[in-house]
Amino acid sequence: MYDEKEISRVSIVFAALSNPTRLKILSIIRETKKPLHIKAVADTLKMDYGAVYRHVTVLKKASLLQIFEVGRSRVLSPLHVEAVEQLVQQANIVAK
Repeated sequence: MYDEKEISRVSIVFAALSNPTRLKILSIIRETKKPLHIKAVADTLKMDYGAVYRHVTVLKKASLLQIFEVGRSRVLSPLHVEAVEQLVQQANIVAK
């Protein structure tokens, strides 16, 4: 049986991945294979910078990406790419 701490950690990850916009953000930064400015992600998604930043904060809390300060810019880099891909593949199997 899972303890409360494990359940809490896993719930944070699943909650972060449950939003289509956050999945798109992870997909965009994964495909570029290099760190990407939040502004570039916002432009790609045709979304407001602030809205994207709020989604990015959730992903960071779930340890799915890192945010680096570069001057006055914030740059994103994905974490645990293979694990996220496996979770998405498994979710596709379950959803069929």
